[in-house]
Amino acid sequence: MAKEGKNYFEISLRLHRFYRGKIEIVPRVPVTQMEHFSVWYTPGVAEPSRVVSRDANLSFELTNRWNTIAVVSDGTRVLGLGSIGPEAALPVMEGKALLFKYLGGVDAVPLVTRTRDPDALVEFVKAVEPSFGGINLEDIESPKCFYVLERLQKELNIPVWHDDQQGTALVTLAGLINALKIVGKKLSQVRIAVIGAGAAGIAIMKYLMVAGADPGKIIAVDSKGILHPDRPDLKSGDPWLRWKREIAEKTNAERMTGGIPEAMRGADVVIAASRPGPGVIKKEWVRAMADDPIVFAEANPVPEIWPWEAKEAGARVVATGRSDFPNQINNSLGFPAVFRGALTVMSRKITDGMCIAAAEALARYAEEKGLSEDYIIPTMEETEAYVREAIAVALKAIEEGVARRKPSRSELESEIRELIERPRKYMDLALGRGLIKKEPEW
Repeated sequence: MAKEGKNYFEISLRLHRFYRGKIEIVPRVPVTQMEHFSVWYTPGVAEPSRVVSRDANLSFELTNRWNTIAVVSDGTRVLGLGSIGPEAALPVMEGKALLFKYLGGVDAVPLVTRTRDPDALVEFVKAVEPSFGGINLEDIESPKCFYVLERLQKELNIPVWHDDQQGTALVTLAGLINALKIVGKKLSQVRIAVIGAGAAGIAIMKYLMVAGADPGKIIAVDSKGILHPDRPDLKSGDPWLRWKREIAEKTNAERMTGGIPEAMRGADVVIAASRPGPGVIKKEWVRAMADDPIVFAEANPVPEIWPWEAKEAGARVVATGRSDFPNQINNSLGFPAVFRGALTVMSRKITDGMCIAAAEALARYAEEKGLSEDYIIPTMEETEAYVREAIAVALKAIEEGVARRKPSRSELESEIRELIERPRKYMDLALGRGLIKKEPEW
């Protein structure tokens, strides 16, 4: 049961059956007479095809490729459901596509595949690259997700993003930037315990270091304890532990051992992206942290420690992954705007610099609104935050030389604002005209 006594599982199943899917394709061009098809299709379409055959980059100008991405999953790590297969992953990928469109004005196509082999998954994405302006990898198990992301980022000439890694890390960083302002501490000086060293945890640590955190003051913990280079499993040479090994070598300068309580003792910040709680983090461990501790407990559906328990134990700022508590660390604040900015300038990559720029833009927007212990990051309702974030991403892409287009800032703002506001206008029109059926009472 969810808040307000509503069973969202039952409601969701009923509405999915009623609507038979969450997205559809609608025309972008006018069709008011049959002669239009002589332009949009044969014979007229032959000329755009001839032009693109001479320069494939023109596919970004003459088709909707510039604004279309694929949401790709093999169904091996779906939400909190685990490895449930591609067909069962499809409702989630459709939902992601809906968020892309409604929040960022991005056309997203769900693509689920039966292959679970990492190399075959890479080849699958490479094969469909000509249809898309970007790739969003979704719900792929760790450590396969690291390998697939790395290869595709190197081998494709369009942006590739894994939301469980980059998205979670970006929004976490944005929230932490402002949480540290609340407690009057600096990222470069704080000690940070990171609980969970899967896709999200490793990406969070990477972004923390890129943003200026001291690697030696980051202590990472996985199911086997604190990461350090001398841990037997990390010395085994297993190639699939490479990413954990790299983190172990960069962090934990004191070469601490132990588990979660040892990692948290004296820490200024704890960021948990591990397994659902409660009880993963205990109140007494929060009490053993430094003064004015910051607790990010991001597991869903139940955080590693309940927010009120963390507050009772002395936490000054608490964030979770849930919308029914203050300070939601919500990936939906990241991916729509990041892709909006990247696609608007037809970027070839999504770089770490672009992601850091997005995090900083989110943090600045919230600061302008007025920070408090219960407001360190924008909410999904704040459309202007997406506009600001997308502009920051686009400008950074131009600065770093990965953009195919280089419009002015004013041109960027005009284009981005129109594209982000467009889906809301369409929604009002479609509901008002009955193009989207009125939903049943729930």
